[in-house]
Amino acid sequence: MSQVSVNFTSTSMHDALRWAVSAMQGADVYFGHGTDNALSEAQLLLGHVTQLTFEQLAEFQQARLQPHEFEEFVGLVTTRIEERKPAAYLIGQAWFAGLPFMVDERVLVPRSPIAELIEKRFTPWLAQEPKRILDLCTGSGCIAIACAYAFDDAEVDALDLSIDALAVAEENIAMHGLEERVIPIQSNLYDGVPKQRYDLIVTNPPYVDAEDMADLPEEFRHEPELGLAAGDDGLDLVRTILREAPDHLTEQGVLVCEVGNSWVALAEEFPEVPFDWVEFEHGGDGVFVLSYADLVAHRDKF
Repeated sequence: MSQVSVNFTSTSMHDALRWAVSAMQGADVYFGHGTDNALSEAQLLLGHVTQLTFEQLAEFQQARLQPHEFEEFVGLVTTRIEERKPAAYLIGQAWFAGLPFMVDERVLVPRSPIAELIEKRFTPWLAQEPKRILDLCTGSGCIAIACAYAFDDAEVDALDLSIDALAVAEENIAMHGLEERVIPIQSNLYDGVPKQRYDLIVTNPPYVDAEDMADLPEEFRHEPELGLAAGDDGLDLVRTILREAPDHLTEQGVLVCEVGNSWVALAEEFPEVPFDWVEFEHGGDGVFVLSYADLVAHRDKF
């Protein structure tokens, strides 16, 4: 286990960030839970300590940290390195689609490229404004809540098998004041909403295959395995989601589903299904869109 030692007690924000970047890069920590590099990770931690935005950190970069601020920052960076705990868990917060969410080790850290689709209101796939939306495998509730912001007349059902995850989702729903429109429901996939139909189903289910689970960096070991693992090929839940989706979509509805690296296995298993793979402007892949009509036409294959 890497050890961190610091022997100075007064420094500028600029120097504190430089130290943290060097320490994390030297310890070869993994980035991918909301940030993708050491500088952004260090800024996230220092911004939490100082209550400053990234822009304000740059504005005050020559300002000196208070001793208690520096001590807290060093403690966070040290824990980040020695325990390999994602920064979002250390500060109890993550951002998704421009919105803040409370997170802890009961839920995955929000990081889905689906955020870009939400911000674009799922253009061009939705034929009309959705009135009912289903977020399947909601976790922290970030997708459900972001959808409620994007479509302010929509009702959103947020489903998850995990009671622990739903407790976090409930806190986030309350924090955003959306208790009347975002409803958390304990459910094994669609089981909790029999005969309910939606104009839009969005899902970021577990999709990590067995080989990738065995090779995941230590940071992922802090996340609930229930939210990651999905059998030998990563498609255990996705097949059911596809097969049963027509029973829960309106005729103009669409399914948006993230499968990550398992997109290769999915495309190979169902070569005749016209998966519309999304091309993202800001990075990410492994998200497909299917219409109700296509799901019905190919249902027997799933």
